[in-house]
Amino acid sequence: MSEKSEHVKCLIIGSGPAGYTAAIYAARADLKPVMYQGLQPGGQLTTTTEVENFPGYPQGTMGPQMMEEFRQQAERFGTDIRWGYASSVDFKGPVHKVIIDEEKEITADTVIIATGASAKWLGLESEQRLNGFGVSACAVCDGYFFRNQHVAIVGAGDTAAEEATYLAKLCTKVYMIVRRDEMRASKAMQHRVMNTPNIEVLFNTETKEVVGEKTVSAVKVVNNLSGEERVLDVTGFFVAIGHQPNTAIFKGWLDMDKTGYIITKPGSTKTNIEGVFACGDAQDKIYRQAVTAAGTGCMSALDAERYLADRGIH
Repeated sequence: MSEKSEHVKCLIIGSGPAGYTAAIYAARADLKPVMYQGLQPGGQLTTTTEVENFPGYPQGTMGPQMMEEFRQQAERFGTDIRWGYASSVDFKGPVHKVIIDEEKEITADTVIIATGASAKWLGLESEQRLNGFGVSACAVCDGYFFRNQHVAIVGAGDTAAEEATYLAKLCTKVYMIVRRDEMRASKAMQHRVMNTPNIEVLFNTETKEVVGEKTVSAVKVVNNLSGEERVLDVTGFFVAIGHQPNTAIFKGWLDMDKTGYIITKPGSTKTNIEGVFACGDAQDKIYRQAVTAAGTGCMSALDAERYLADRGIH
């Protein structure tokens, strides 16, 4: 086989909590997994600071440090972890082809997809600069750090409404910034927001700038009807305008919902292609937590192991 092609028993694409957990289980089952880390090794957790809700870390830990420990554990059991990203796939036959970095061909008996999702951002320089320092795309992950403080959240859908009401339990004041004159959220979620006394909804409003040197100290917003500017005195800024699963290269091969999340068979990580499994945020648009991603990563490795055993592939 040439240097440009290689065959593996188990190929893992992506390296967040789902990918690394899949690697730990696959390696311990002697599947000799090969992992390509992708464009963001460690996944979304590498862009967060403190993680306090993952079991086993009583004092909490830093996201990048936690992912480094996951990586070390996967390597300890023999996972071959490599730099590179999957640029295209061909799932026609019983052996699955994946092209790495647009040049190297890997054929694999099983493929575990753990490519995750990326939060959608507003695209402000200040938002990116303060990401992890008061700016967050996950209220459930980071809301706890803003107890008894004032925060703002951008978004108008069910997720934004749900996160706003979650923050309202922890924070003294929540500003909800809505670009249009109405919310997209379901009526039930809208009622919940409107009936929460410490949530103030700012309709027809857009974010102009997140203010702060090292951490968030305020947010500048503008009313897009009157042009009137306002400064919100907040220490946290949450963006809830959606997530985009990193699944574009699998379109046309795997069943997906309309937003691109891979559809797996109930109670499993199996996709519509035999021998291809999906775990983590690439297929979970509901929970999107590190611990649930790790759980489905474990499931995908067990599913891959059973698939190979049923076919006598050793």
